[in-house]
Amino acid sequence: MHCTDISVSDDQKVDNFILPDGAVMTAKADSVSPTNFIHIDELIVCEYHLLDRTTQLFETTASHVPSFQVIEILSSSQVSSPQTYRNDISVKDMWATVYALFTLYHNQETIPVVLSQKINNSEELRSYLLRSGLGRTAHAPTASKEEIYLHRATFWQGAGTQGYHSRGWLPPSSFSVAPFPFIPSFTRTPTVISGHPRRETLEFTYFDLRSGSNTSEHLDFFHRWHNSERVNKGWGERGSLEKHRAYITEITNDPGVLPVIMSWNGNPMGYAEITYLKENHVAPYIPGGPGDWDRGIHVLVGEDKFRGAVRTSLWHRALIHYCFLADLRTESVMTEPRADNSSIIKVEFDSAMHIRTIFDFPYKRSALFRVPRYRFFRLDLL
Repeated sequence: MHCTDISVSDDQKVDNFILPDGAVMTAKADSVSPTNFIHIDELIVCEYHLLDRTTQLFETTASHVPSFQVIEILSSSQVSSPQTYRNDISVKDMWATVYALFTLYHNQETIPVVLSQKINNSEELRSYLLRSGLGRTAHAPTASKEEIYLHRATFWQGAGTQGYHSRGWLPPSSFSVAPFPFIPSFTRTPTVISGHPRRETLEFTYFDLRSGSNTSEHLDFFHRWHNSERVNKGWGERGSLEKHRAYITEITNDPGVLPVIMSWNGNPMGYAEITYLKENHVAPYIPGGPGDWDRGIHVLVGEDKFRGAVRTSLWHRALIHYCFLADLRTESVMTEPRADNSSIIKVEFDSAMHIRTIFDFPYKRSALFRVPRYRFFRLDLL
């Protein structure tokens, strides 16, 4: 997903997205206007209204339980142009609508919504939201069942994607996720003159070794990176192209390791190994041992121009996000950076990780960091 946040005024916020299937979505949050529209590929797929009432997932007078304004979702019934008129909402557009709401209202753990009866397929959509886990009704048995409470944590875990439509982050044979940095850019065309953030996409691609050939683009980058002083200091794998081909061959033959090249806008910038920890050399150092499906991450950033706190935070959280999306049985993701690497340790803490232990490999002292699934998705990190 590419995403642009445009502050139009104090009362209005507009977000533009490129969804995982390439569709372009525009969503607006306006605290003054009663009607907000969500467009996909320039067609209005739905409206939403902020209703004049608030509600709670748990009925209580406790001050720490928040109340949120209820949002009504409608089909595009108020659109006058017949070319854009729609009286139902497809399941994949409903998922995109939930995506838009959790981007516009990202600080809310839940968003209470009601589906207008004017939507032809409102019952189908209600069933989709509840059965997929994207939402639930209120806990109290006496509470109204009209409101559906969308859950931020289940949305970011991929609820409502696999098995429902092909618009999610993990379509077949894809390792793509796409957070974005805020980098100023400019567009000038015959119809547009605009300053805006630079559009960037972070991609994870399975390592292409091209068996039978002398080298590959991925291997060339890997070889050059490991022969830099900075990367060699951390990994200690400096050597010939043949050495690095043998290294990657061994990794790709290991079913417990997923080797990927990380790229910004198609430009390779680093390498990561995503492991199952039970089969990894880190396992003996984990207090109590790893869970059956716990994953580990080992990363290098090869290109100096792609270093820095902003990008590091994005690829770090995106890797964790992928691990939890790829296998719903994964309960924890762990890393083991050098204990004296203060920069990456700050990134680990900022991704909601905590230190389990400090231990010594023969070649370095490591800090073992862990983030559990429930904490990663409970917090506003994505």
